[in-house]
Amino acid sequence: MDVEKLLAAITPEIYQNMLSAVETGRWPDGKLLSDAQRDHTQQLVILYQAKHNHQPQHFTVGTDGELVMKSKQELKRQYRDQQTIVSVPLNENN
Repeated sequence: MDVEKLLAAITPEIYQNMLSAVETGRWPDGKLLSDAQRDHTQQLVILYQAKHNHQPQHFTVGTDGELVMKSKQELKRQYRDQQTIVSVPLNENN
């Protein structure tokens, strides 16, 4: 099987489903992954990340093929910068 053709066929939606399956051990329909399915799906997730992950998050694979590990300080800075305040108007009738 040609890995490049396989990776080209994986859409972002399929990737998210595979990532979720690896993380939870279940397919989107709730069925458990077998050990072989988990291993193959995890390999595809890593290959997909190595090809498409241009903004790698903590413990993901970047496009250079390296595992990205961010320091605690980097993670705090990232989440602080992304933090948004949501204000909800109060209804006087509540």
